[in-house]
Amino acid sequence: MRIAVLSDIHGVLPALEAVLAEPDVAAADQIVLTGDIAAGPLPVETLDLLVSLGERALWVNGNADRELVEVAAGKRCEHAVSQWAGERIREDQVELLAGLPARQVLDLGRLGTTLFVHATPRRDDEMILVDSTLARWAEVLDGVTADTVVLGNTHMPFVRLVDRRLVVNPGAVGMPYGTTGAHWALLDSADGAVTLRRTPYDAEAAAARLVAESGFEEIEEWVAEFVTGTYSDTEALTVFAEAEGR
Repeated sequence: MRIAVLSDIHGVLPALEAVLAEPDVAAADQIVLTGDIAAGPLPVETLDLLVSLGERALWVNGNADRELVEVAAGKRCEHAVSQWAGERIREDQVELLAGLPARQVLDLGRLGTTLFVHATPRRDDEMILVDSTLARWAEVLDGVTADTVVLGNTHMPFVRLVDRRLVVNPGAVGMPYGTTGAHWALLDSADGAVTLRRTPYDAEAAAARLVAESGFEEIEEWVAEFVTGTYSDTEALTVFAEAEGR
């Protein structure tokens, strides 16, 4: 099997469309969505496109997905775009997000038992980074028996070993940190290969489309920060390291 992993789409529909048009994604046996799918400028359209993939798509709940469900139920969210998106997704989409599992597990040949989560195996919003200490990794992965762990949340791609276990972060389709473009990963069960991929797309055209089609009140500022602009990995790691408790 060949598995395309898409994480942290955040309602950036043009980026998602660019990734789904990739030949290796179109030909993948399975597409795993590791959370934070719709909290962004085009939530309804993003969810509709992913639902159209049918059984090829395996979904995992992310903290932003949970927040949309909470907003739909009347709770306030500190993130303006999530508040806005949660107020606009349809009832059937709320039900879809509310029913998403916290994890998916696949047997992927040479990659072994592969666990897919959003942030960590124990929480949908826990911070773990490529440069986290081995002691921190041991704490987060305590009790996990999978050979490979795939997670997202931090929007930065990496592949590393943690005490003989392979850990993969595909990066973000929407809102990437580090480099531009839409980031994803390709897993091959036949040879155990993990390939981090980046799909370039026209960010200026995407921003113009999002401004025209999204009703989010702060859309121009949002696209300037996350679509035509990209935080560096240094900036992101500095903030996230503090969130991790360093």
